[in-house]
Amino acid sequence: MKTFDHIGIAVKNLESSNLLFEKLLGVKPSKNENLTEQGVLVSFFRKDNYKIELVSANNPKNPINKFLSKRGEGIHHIAFKVENIKAEVDRLKKEGFAPINETPVKGANNKIVVFFYPKTTNGVLIEICQEIK
Repeated sequence: MKTFDHIGIAVKNLESSNLLFEKLLGVKPSKNENLTEQGVLVSFFRKDNYKIELVSANNPKNPINKFLSKRGEGIHHIAFKVENIKAEVDRLKKEGFAPINETPVKGANNKIVVFFYPKTTNGVLIEICQEIK
């Protein structure tokens, strides 16, 4: 893995959560996206050398809604940048980590992403992401 990319936070209402994080961090979202294929709305906040992604479901059958109903709002995933996502998926599988989606899908912020089941990563949903070139 190359480096840390962002922390994803599941929220019920993106608009009110954007206002809360604007007050908390003292900056406005650097980017808002509607990922219709994934069924989510996202906002990114950049501050110094870190990013926070707020994730809200725009589809009732989206896994974010399941997460929110079970756990409530809070940290949803930790994301890491990689240079070669396919090679990294293969490496992590050999190490015993189970991908949720072996084939990368389009994510936010011009990236392709793969997620790994929390049951194989000490209860933390891990995302690896590679910039689309």
